[in-house]
Amino acid sequence: MKLNEIKTDSAFDYAYLLKRIFPYIKPLMFRIIATFLLAIPLGLLDGVTAFALKPYIDVVVNGQTLDLHGYVLTRDFLAKIIPPGIVIFAGVQGILRYLNTYFSDWISLTIANNVKIDLYKKLIYLDSKFYDDNSSGLVLSRFLTDPEVASRVLINSIKTLITSFTSALGLIFVLLYNSWELAVVGVIVLVCAFVPMALLRKKIKQVSNKTTVVGGNIATAFNETHKGNKVISGYNLQEDMFSKVKNMIRETFTLQISLTKRTGWLSPIMYIIASIGIAVVMYVGNNLIVAGRLTTGSFASFITSLLLLYKPIKTLGNDLTNIQNIFVAINRVFDLFDFNTRIKDEGKRKLDFAPEKIEFKNINFAYDETKEILKNVSFEAKKGQTIAIVGNSGGGKSTIVNLLPRFYDVNEGGIYFDCVNIKDFDLNSLRDSISQVFQHNFLFSGTIKENILIGNKNASEEDLNKVLKAAHLDDFVNSLEDGINTLIAENGESLSGGQQQRIAIARAMIKNAPIVVLDEATSALDNKSEKIVQKALDNLMQDKTVFVIAHRLSTIFNADKIVVIDDGKIVETGTHEELINISEGKYKNLYNMQFKNQEEILEIAK
Repeated sequence: MKLNEIKTDSAFDYAYLLKRIFPYIKPLMFRIIATFLLAIPLGLLDGVTAFALKPYIDVVVNGQTLDLHGYVLTRDFLAKIIPPGIVIFAGVQGILRYLNTYFSDWISLTIANNVKIDLYKKLIYLDSKFYDDNSSGLVLSRFLTDPEVASRVLINSIKTLITSFTSALGLIFVLLYNSWELAVVGVIVLVCAFVPMALLRKKIKQVSNKTTVVGGNIATAFNETHKGNKVISGYNLQEDMFSKVKNMIRETFTLQISLTKRTGWLSPIMYIIASIGIAVVMYVGNNLIVAGRLTTGSFASFITSLLLLYKPIKTLGNDLTNIQNIFVAINRVFDLFDFNTRIKDEGKRKLDFAPEKIEFKNINFAYDETKEILKNVSFEAKKGQTIAIVGNSGGGKSTIVNLLPRFYDVNEGGIYFDCVNIKDFDLNSLRDSISQVFQHNFLFSGTIKENILIGNKNASEEDLNKVLKAAHLDDFVNSLEDGINTLIAENGESLSGGQQQRIAIARAMIKNAPIVVLDEATSALDNKSEKIVQKALDNLMQDKTVFVIAHRLSTIFNADKIVVIDDGKIVETGTHEELINISEGKYKNLYNMQFKNQEEILEIAK
């Protein structure tokens, strides 16, 4: 489920793409039709100036008379009304242009925002595997940038096409009014200008996809630079990161230049075709004037109309390239809507009780097809027990506890609460029953209070004060000028590791779930912080069923059951005393290599 593997085979199926985007267009249809109707007179008015040149040159300049069904228009009359009339028409066109721009921007922004809202809703319900597979930069690019291009630019482009089309109709009418012979020549040249467009369509597809992927990688690199700035500085990675991003930017340049090489020749060809058309018209028009079949005013009006008509044609190559890019973006957007989370919320039962027994039964699990992580894992936990899971790094400890709230689903076997498969429970109620404290807990931008109340938005002030004390946060919070309403930086960067952990523990406490998962919750802390956090954890664990991936000895010693994982398999199960007495046992070996030294340190610290 990788974003950079999405295909754009439907990017040229315009009927399909318009059908997909129509639900966003339908509620705004009245405004859209009104906007497009405004574009019609806006385009038609382009021919007014050209149309006015014929009577102005023939009557005002050359002194001819103009008889309109018995009503003769004099030189003085036309000299007085044509110039201000052109200004009035320009003013009307300006007002229409403003209204058209305002309505089209309002519509396109509304569509873009609605698409972004629905895409974000899609994003937050995608499973953990999606986030494992896709970088943050690519996610930002696909979920934030593409909807803007797909929605906003689409409406403006359609509006521009309607304006150009109606302008062309008005100008063609002026051409026919002045000389049908010259109009035939002009329209033939116009049709020839569209022939090269047939060569454009699929030239964009491959380059557009690659540019999107590289753009996402660049965004990821900038994001990593921000979040990993200390690592970059500490390991002197500045030149490596610079080289990496420089190469990606150059790759983007190469791709964009490749697109220019493939499509950039269209505009010059349009210029050449348009110039040939004007040259042919001038030659034929000169012969018609000499033959007395065309007036000077008609010829000037015709040439002006033709120039106005050919102007958008000259840039049509670029316009169609942009439009095709829009459809590629639309295709990418609706491919995102077709993503399906692997975690299906099909359970009908509400988990509104504390299970008497939690059983992992014959669990097999792999993140992908390359390596199996868990192999036939089976153990159980009774209500109120603390289960410690230990083993070498990469053995599958965190994977086990990640299966409990269904961040991932097992490939084989099942997890059961009182003999009921967790897949049969409503997903929200399942996760409401589990509190989690990780090694690195994410804190949202906002206040300390807001971060704690994520666990229970309906908690009272009394509940809040209790968890502050139980999490050993009260002294810290009281030392702050704004107390619990103190704003914290993004991801808690302004707090120490111990303070972040205690906020996460308070969040878990106020949730008051019957099951608690502690995934190496103290491993990243110094001894002093660890002691304070451990006291908070002890309060959190009271009267709960606890699954703990532990580094602290006291937690392991006091556990009701220790499950030893090695290379995805359970190799030993028992209490500390039982396991430490197994000769050549895995737990004893781990204890001798890792925990014994920690125990000695703790004894010295006492």
